[in-house]
Amino acid sequence: MKYVRQRAEMVTRQIEARGITDAKVIEAFQKVPRHLFVNDALMDQAYGDFPLPIGEKQTISQPYIVAEMTQALELHEESRVLEIGTGSGYQAAILAEIVSRVYTIERIHSLFIKVRKLFDTLHYYNIRTKYSDGSSGWKKESPFDAIIVTAGAPEIPNSLIEQLALGGHMIIPVGNQYSQELIKLSKDEKGVYKANLGGCRFVKLVGVHGWKEV
Repeated sequence: MKYVRQRAEMVTRQIEARGITDAKVIEAFQKVPRHLFVNDALMDQAYGDFPLPIGEKQTISQPYIVAEMTQALELHEESRVLEIGTGSGYQAAILAEIVSRVYTIERIHSLFIKVRKLFDTLHYYNIRTKYSDGSSGWKKESPFDAIIVTAGAPEIPNSLIEQLALGGHMIIPVGNQYSQELIKLSKDEKGVYKANLGGCRFVKLVGVHGWKEV
């Protein structure tokens, strides 16, 4: 009951109060048990207004930024969504509450194994996982109605633009290794359009079409 109360307060104070209005997004945040996506020692902080470490130098993003990125994708029930960077699995779970199918890629094996078990435990059977370099996308399953990248890239990978369906949207942080701008890319028959949603800070997108691993 403690976590149910904390989750309700998170939605009211951090999500709705900051302008998230998509009813599907709000409902997803009300459902997903965020405390199960962090380490046991951090459960009591899971609904705080900040990111948290999840190991392997990765983080679970601040709740509001997850909501902002999700709303910007303009999702509907039939959407097929590609997520680059599974991480804790929280973003994928939020997406899975809204859309029919989520495809998510993680390059760190220990996180990949952990999150796959968690998805099964929570019965998120509409999430497909892949252990791979996410910067290359998932060409076999493309095109996708939406693509969300949860790590900062030096530029938008062409591989992901190619895998975005016409009429689709991509959300990706773009910038240097320390700060980025959150970019919304939309694609139609006439071309590709970009909008800047503001500053953000994510861990690096490491891969062939991202930052090189040191």
